[in-house]
Amino acid sequence: MTRLAAALVSALLLGNVSACETSGSPAGAPPSTLFAQPWNSGVDPQEPAFQIQAIDADTYVLRQSLRTSFEAPFLYLLFGDESALLIDTGVEGADLRAEVDRLIEQHAADTGRAPLRLVVMHTHGHGDHVGGDEGFAGRPDTVIVGHSAEEVAAFFGNADWPEGTGTLDLGGRTVEILPTPGHHASHVTVYDAATHILFSGDAIYPGRLFFECGEADEYAASIDRVAQFAETHQVDWLLGGHVEMKAKPGQAFGQQAKSRRGEHLLELPASAIGDVQAALAGMGDYPRVAPFPEFVLLPHPADPQGKSPPDWCKPS
Repeated sequence: MTRLAAALVSALLLGNVSACETSGSPAGAPPSTLFAQPWNSGVDPQEPAFQIQAIDADTYVLRQSLRTSFEAPFLYLLFGDESALLIDTGVEGADLRAEVDRLIEQHAADTGRAPLRLVVMHTHGHGDHVGGDEGFAGRPDTVIVGHSAEEVAAFFGNADWPEGTGTLDLGGRTVEILPTPGHHASHVTVYDAATHILFSGDAIYPGRLFFECGEADEYAASIDRVAQFAETHQVDWLLGGHVEMKAKPGQAFGQQAKSRRGEHLLELPASAIGDVQAALAGMGDYPRVAPFPEFVLLPHPADPQGKSPPDWCKPS
């Protein structure tokens, strides 16, 4: 994640959180129920900049290669009858525009319709989620949503941020936008009723769940809102912004590796919401760095100078 956390998980952080790692080869991940192929993980030095897999004829997942960035973010392209929605644009330096244009043109050919209007949005404003925006600047019939909470709330019609939800009608397919600040002020999760998938960005994913010590309550409140939402909506899977965990429970990969073997599956079951909720509720008097089977809670101080995890949020 190209953010303050990139510095935090350098020698200082990884030296302590590497308790989540052990030597040797981790166990292989079980087969995915959503994807036909395992995700590229940098093992092949010739792998393409993006790997693309379809969930269905109107829903595509793109992974940016570890060979282009250790972030290896996942991006999502959803098609309605009138518009296409791109969720996140990854890390700069890769030609995402060409991949998205090709998918939109192919979808138009398959459906016999003209290419659709494109809306480009972001789960949040960190650089590894907005880095490809420049490639879409000036693209015809394209709207790029801003990165601030105010811009996101205005675009999706949420007048009660961070409460309530916003919506976007793609034509026969409406997505709901849930404010989930904590990791980032403008963070949202996106619910798609057509697939029963919650696109959860960096709020919940198989990896390091970053939030500043002072934002712990806001992050916890966001997870509570997601849990409440899931009680009244069918959520089959969560698809997040990255995979950082190994297939072996409780173990995370090092941050800067260009290749990995034995990654955790991208998809998490809906029960992961309750798991994160319980982990946050169990933090005690102050947030601590702690590994769990499918994620690592990673609260961190705004200024880590002179502090070290896991208890670096402890009041002095």
